[in-house]
Amino acid sequence: MSEQLTFEQAMTRLEQIVMKLESGKCPLDESIRLFEEGTRLTGFCRQSLDTAEQKIRRLTDATAAPAAEE
Repeated sequence: MSEQLTFEQAMTRLEQIVMKLESGKCPLDESIRLFEEGTRLTGFCRQSLDTAEQKIRRLTDATAAPAAEE
């Protein structure tokens, strides 16, 4: 992935790959290439979600800590 993808772009591309693979009209070589691309995109999306979850936890922990002290 040479360009900087957003989570939404990666999800859109994954949906396109799934539809193409499910159509059953891809030759084997193309199916393998699409599967590999989908695997990379899945990893990217998982990492993006993990990063977002960590940020949310830090933010909620930071805002919850002062309230707990009161």
